[in-house]
Amino acid sequence: MICVALPGLAISTDQGQLTGRGLEGFYRAGRRMLSRCQIRVAGREPLPVQARLTAADRARFVGTLRTSPQAGPDPDVVVERTRHADGTERITLHSAAVRPLRVPVEVALGTDLADLGAIACGKSGPELSATVHDSGLRWSSAHGNSIVTADPSPADALASAGLLRWEFILPPGGSASIELRVRPDGTGPLRAVGRAATSPLTPARAAGDDPRVEALLRTSIEDLQALLLRDPAHPADTHLAAGVPWRCGLAPAEALAAARMTLPLGTRLAVGTLRTLARTQLRGQGPQSGMIPGPIRDAGPHLPPGCTGTEATLLFPVLLAEARRWGLSEPETEELLPAAERCLTWLRMSADDGTYLRDPRSGGPVRCETQAHAHRAALLGADLLDACGRPGGVELRQWARALRAAFRADFWIDEVGGGRPAAARSPDGHHVPHLGAAAVHLLDTGLLGGGEQAAGLLDKVQTEQLARLLGGPAMDSGWGLRGLSAKEAGHNPFGHRSGAVRVHETALAVAGLAAADYEKEASTLLRGLLGAAEAFGHRLPEMYAGERRTDQGAPLPHPAACRPAATAAAAGVLLLTTLAGVRPDSPAGTVTLRPVRSAPLGEIVLTGLRVAGAPFSVRVSRLGLAMVEEAADGLQLRA
Repeated sequence: MICVALPGLAISTDQGQLTGRGLEGFYRAGRRMLSRCQIRVAGREPLPVQARLTAADRARFVGTLRTSPQAGPDPDVVVERTRHADGTERITLHSAAVRPLRVPVEVALGTDLADLGAIACGKSGPELSATVHDSGLRWSSAHGNSIVTADPSPADALASAGLLRWEFILPPGGSASIELRVRPDGTGPLRAVGRAATSPLTPARAAGDDPRVEALLRTSIEDLQALLLRDPAHPADTHLAAGVPWRCGLAPAEALAAARMTLPLGTRLAVGTLRTLARTQLRGQGPQSGMIPGPIRDAGPHLPPGCTGTEATLLFPVLLAEARRWGLSEPETEELLPAAERCLTWLRMSADDGTYLRDPRSGGPVRCETQAHAHRAALLGADLLDACGRPGGVELRQWARALRAAFRADFWIDEVGGGRPAAARSPDGHHVPHLGAAAVHLLDTGLLGGGEQAAGLLDKVQTEQLARLLGGPAMDSGWGLRGLSAKEAGHNPFGHRSGAVRVHETALAVAGLAAADYEKEASTLLRGLLGAAEAFGHRLPEMYAGERRTDQGAPLPHPAACRPAATAAAAGVLLLTTLAGVRPDSPAGTVTLRPVRSAPLGEIVLTGLRVAGAPFSVRVSRLGLAMVEEAADGLQLRA
C-alpha cells in the first residue's frame, strides 16, 4: 500500500504496523526517514481488521483489542491509524467500554536512513541509534538525519530502545489521539506539488450508467496529482514522475506521453513538461544535436534495448502541436517552437538514406514503433510549422509520404490469414516478425486541424488486419493487450515487453481502434482494462501479468510494476475521453465530437474538462450521441 505526494512516500503492508522489513517506511526524496513504527496498546499489538487507501496520499488502518480477557469476545478499544505521504501519522484510540479505561501506549520507532535503491537491492544496513530530541527522537548518519516529533509529548522517551510512551484515561465512549510527524531535521512540513492551489490538472469528473467510470477518473487524477514534481531551478514548471516506488524521477518519454494523454485536463502540465525537457535538449554540432536525452529501455527477447531519447525527441513536437489544438496560447507555443524545430531538424538529418529512422547506435534495427513515432512527428510538426509561419513543413510532408510508401511495402509480412506488420527490420533487411503491443503505435496517428486524424503508415486493408490481430485471443488477454502475442516464442506473461499487459499501450489501442472505426475491438479492450482497474481498486499499475482472464479471476500483479505510474494514471483519462471523441481545434475556434457510437459503457457524462482554456463538459447517450453541455464562449461545434 503506497501513499504518494512526491517527494514524499509512505509504503506499508495491510497490517498497518511498520516493521522495517522490505520497503516499509516513510520516505522523502528517495530516502527512508522512518522504517519502523510499531504500536502496542496495553502491552499488545492491535488485531488488524481493515486497511485501505482513502486517497492517493493517505491510508487508513483499523485494529481492535480487548483490554480485559473476561469481557467476552467483543473488542472494547478500536485503534485507528491515518498515514499520510507527507510524513504524518495520526493514531486515535476509541473506547467502547462501559467503564473508564487506563490505557498505556508505546510506539517503537527506528530507521536506517537508507536510499530507496539500496533498500530494493537488499543493502539497507542496520538500524541507527536514536537520541532524544525535543518531543520525540532523532537519528543521523553520513547521508542525513531524521526526527520524529509527537503531539502530545510522550510521558517517557527511551532512546536506547527507540520507544515513546504515553498513558491515557479513556472515559466510556471517549477517545485520545497522538500525532507523529516525520521529517529531516531543520525542514518544515512537506509541500507536495499536487496539493498546491496552482496544480496544472483540472479536477474533472465522470458519471454515467457504469459506476466504475467515476472511480477510475477520480483515482487517475488523484494519482497524477500525487506524481507531480517541480523543476527545482524553475519551480513554476511541473512534470510527472514516472512512477513509485522505483522511478520517482523524470523519464522524458513517459512524461511526454502522460502529458499528451492528459491534455483534456488542460495544457499547463504539457507546458511545464515541454519547458523542462527543452532545457535538457542537446545543442551544438553532431548527430545528436536536437535530441532530448533518455535512458535505454528493454525491448523484449527479439530486439536489442531501445533508446527512449529517440521516442522523447519525436514526442516533443507532437505534444506541442496537439497542446495548441487543445488551447495552448500562441505566446507559449512560440516560446517552445525553437525546441520543437530542433527536434524536427534532428529527425530530417537522422533519417537513414532519406527514408527510415534507425536506432541511434550503429548497426541497430529499423523499428516499426520508431517509424510510427517519426511519421506522426513529421505530419504534426509540419502542421505546426505552417501554422506558425515557419519553413520546413513541405520537406517533412514529402519525407512522410515517402516513408508511408516504403513502409507499406517493406514492413508488411504477407502470410496466410492476412499478414501482419513486422516488429522491425534487421540491418540486412530481414524482417523481425513477432507480433507485440508496440504495433498499436501504428494506430496512434495524431490530431490535426478540423478534428481530423493524421494519415497512418498502414493502408486501410492493413489497418483492418491489425485491428483483427489486436482483438484476437493471442493478443487480448481479457484484461488488456499482451506485450507479446501468446503465440510467439519467448512469450512470458510477466515479461516487461514479452507478455505482460502494459496499460499505456492498451489505452492507445483503444483510442486508435476507436478513431479508425473498429469499435468492437476497441470496446472489448476497454471493458477488459476497466475490469482490471476495478480489481486494482481503480489505481492501475503500469503493467500486470498477461494471463488469460477467467470467470471469477483477477489480474495478477507484477512484482516490479510501479503503482501508481504516470502513463497508467494518464491512460485512465484517455480511455474515458475516447468514449466522447473530443477533437478540439482551438485556433480555429471549433471542436469536433466523434464518440464511440456503440456506447460500450452506456451513458457517460464528463464535466470539468478544458478546451480552449475554458471548462468543457460533454454527455454521450446510450445511443452513442454526443452533446456539448458546457464550452468556451464562441467555440463552435463542427460536424
